[in-house]
Amino acid sequence: MDVVKKNIAALGGQVEIRSKKGTGTTVSIRLPLTLAILDGMTVAVGGEVFILPLNSVIESLQPAAGDVRTIAGEARVLRVREDYLPLIDLAAQYGLSGGLRAGAPASNGIAVVVEADGQRLSLEVDELVGQQQVVVKNLEANYRRVQGISGATILGDGRVALIVDVGGLLQAQRMAQAA
Repeated sequence: MDVVKKNIAALGGQVEIRSKKGTGTTVSIRLPLTLAILDGMTVAVGGEVFILPLNSVIESLQPAAGDVRTIAGEARVLRVREDYLPLIDLAAQYGLSGGLRAGAPASNGIAVVVEADGQRLSLEVDELVGQQQVVVKNLEANYRRVQGISGATILGDGRVALIVDVGGLLQAQRMAQAA
């Protein structure tokens, strides 16, 4: 274990061991986010590029006009087969204006169905750009914590793309429903 601790410390990480008599031992290993590589789906939203973690993506589809419904005056849901999923417009979520869908009906966008913590929701995006591996950079070290964003990456053309925190979006969705 000493060799493991030295190697992790050399990478800028930490190893923490906690033991409690009669309960067991917990070993926590923390590595810097700069070492994290993520398979992601690149999407365009409101003129910006975002990365959706590929392990959260279930499917993508172009909804028909009748598949999007508004409930309770403002919340929108998307019918995917026999299921209704919350539909979040990522441009509105992150305060972006413009984009390909500005003023267009919801059926002109693309919906990406994602899942976290056993719950699914759909994200409305302008365009599916591609799929790629990205190096995750910690956003908090250089800026601050942003709700619904887990980090950032630098694309091949030098632009910064934010990485969507699907779990954080689900949590925000649950809090909005409870309010």
